[in-house]
Amino acid sequence: MTRPALRRLAALLICLALPVAASATDYRVLQDQSTLGFTATFQGAPFQGSFAQWHAAIRFDPAHLAGSKFDVTVDTTSASTGDPDRDGALPGADFFNATRYPQAHYVATEFVRAGTHVIARGQLDLRGEVHPLSLTVTFTPQPGGTTLMDVSGTLKRLAYGVGGGEYADTSVIGDDVTVNAHLVLAPK
Repeated sequence: MTRPALRRLAALLICLALPVAASATDYRVLQDQSTLGFTATFQGAPFQGSFAQWHAAIRFDPAHLAGSKFDVTVDTTSASTGDPDRDGALPGADFFNATRYPQAHYVATEFVRAGTHVIARGQLDLRGEVHPLSLTVTFTPQPGGTTLMDVSGTLKRLAYGVGGGEYADTSVIGDDVTVNAHLVLAPK
């Protein structure tokens, strides 16, 4: 073999020996087994709510975070807390203003490791206000091919204009709202 042929063979062998860039897996959310909700306080007592209609595009690999993404759209008219008065008020102009802003949208732009968890850093667009929101992500593969993903983070409702005006008193409705999701995922 000639010297140039040996160099080409050596270059080819080196390229083949390099690790193949791993790509994150695209997942579909098993909606009937998953929840997206929130926890807030009213007069100091916590209450829970959930959204019945939402969609999430998820690509994730905890070992290769650079290729991961979250893109979540939530129908704000589908909020429910189990309290008829509160549920009637949530879509209104004082809270989600769902007539003008029928959807909230979250897109994660960066993922970083934080001990046993991953932090998704992104932007939440709610009521036309866009602010950074970091979410703690726990990713747990299950036997049988599904994966559990638990996500939580805290936002300031007043930064988004949720419950402003006469509802801005944080001693009545707390400013901190915890967003949480329990997702059952299957590879696409």
